[in-house]
Amino acid sequence: MSKNADVIDIYNGVVMPTYTPSLVLYSGKGVTVADVDGRKYYDFTSGIGVHTCGYGNPAIAEAIAKQAAQLTHASNLFANVPQTALAKKLVELSGLGGKVFFANSGAEANEAAIKLARKYGSATGRYEVVTMKNGFHGRTLATLAATGQAWCQEGYDPLPVGFAYADFNDLESVKAAITDKTVAIMLEAVQGEGGVNPATQEFMEGVRALCDEKDLLMIVDEVQTGMGRTGTMFAWQGYGVQPDMFTLAKALAGGLPMGALVGSAKVADVFTASSHASTFGGNPVAASAALAVIGFTEKNNLPQKAAEMGRLLIEALQEKVDAYDQLLEVRGKGMMVGLVVDGDAKVLVDALKEMGLLALTAGPNVVRFLPPLVLKEDDLEEAIDMISDALDNVYGN
Repeated sequence: MSKNADVIDIYNGVVMPTYTPSLVLYSGKGVTVADVDGRKYYDFTSGIGVHTCGYGNPAIAEAIAKQAAQLTHASNLFANVPQTALAKKLVELSGLGGKVFFANSGAEANEAAIKLARKYGSATGRYEVVTMKNGFHGRTLATLAATGQAWCQEGYDPLPVGFAYADFNDLESVKAAITDKTVAIMLEAVQGEGGVNPATQEFMEGVRALCDEKDLLMIVDEVQTGMGRTGTMFAWQGYGVQPDMFTLAKALAGGLPMGALVGSAKVADVFTASSHASTFGGNPVAASAALAVIGFTEKNNLPQKAAEMGRLLIEALQEKVDAYDQLLEVRGKGMMVGLVVDGDAKVLVDALKEMGLLALTAGPNVVRFLPPLVLKEDDLEEAIDMISDALDNVYGN
C-alpha cells in the first residue's frame, strides 16, 4: 500500500465521514502541493480559495511565527494590536466608513451578518432575509437555511425560519420575495458552490437600488470571492456598488481560520456590548497573518494579476469548449472559473488529478478552478496541457 492509502485507512476509522479524501497532502510551495508519496500537483483549488498568496509564502510564515512567539491568544475582553490594525485596514480598504466584527470562519461571519440584520430590523418587526437560489452561505443551521440549495439542507429540519429565496440575476424574482418582514438581501457577487455564476452588472445595481428604496440592508458574501480573486480586492468593487455589509474568510488569513464581517457606517454600532461574541475572533496570530496577506496582495498587485491570468485561463478553456461537444460553457470572473460539462463533473476532476492537477466541482456539472493568484504564465501553460490530456482521456479527441 502507498502512504496515501495507509493514512486514509486510519483517517476513515477516526474522522467523521463528512469528507471523502483520496489524497493526503504533506507540503506545499507556491502553486503546487505534494502528497505523502511525494507526487506533486498543481493546486487549482487553493485549499478551496484560501491560498491566494501561494503555499509557504515567506511573508505570511514569518508574520505567523513572530506573533506566535509573542502572544498566541488574547481574550476579546482585551484588545490586541494585530486585531486593531487589521480592522483599521479592512475599513480603509472597503471605503464604507464602518467597523468590523471578527469570527473564525465564513459561516460564522455570515451568521454574524444575519444576526446584525435582524437586530437592525427588530425595532420595526423585520427579520426576513432574501437569499438566492443556488447560493451558498455556510453549514451552521442559520447559514444552511440561508443557502438556497436543498441538497445540503436534507436531514436538518426544522431549519430556522426567516429566509426567502429568489432567482439569481432576476431582479423581478427578488422584488416578489420581499414582504413587510424583509430586512435584508444577501447574495454572492459570484456564486461559488452553486456553479461559478457571476452576478450581472444590472442585477447588482438593481439590488442596491431596491435596498435603498425599501430601507433594506444589502449583504454581499465575499467568503470565496474576497481578497483579490475576482480582479478587485472585494468582488463588489468590480461592480461599483457598495453593500451595507460584506463578509470575508478563506483567503483572509492565508490558511489560518479567520472570518470577518465588515459593516458600513449605517450598521457599525448595531451590535452593542455582549450582543454578539467570539472567543477566538480576531486572534492575534490569525490577524497578523491577515495583515501579511493584505500587504503581499497589495505589494504584488494580485487583483490585477487575477484579472489578467483569469482572462488567459478562460480563453484557453473556451478553445476546449469549442472543440468538445461535451463541454457546454466556460464562465467566471478573475481567477474564479467554472467549466460546465454535459454530465458528471467529478469524472473530469478525477481525470485532472491523475494528470497532476487538482480542481473542484461546483454543483454536479461544473468543474471549478481556483488557482493561487501567484500563478505564472508558464505554470498556466503546463496546467492547460494537463487539462488537454484529461479531456482527451475522458471525452476522446
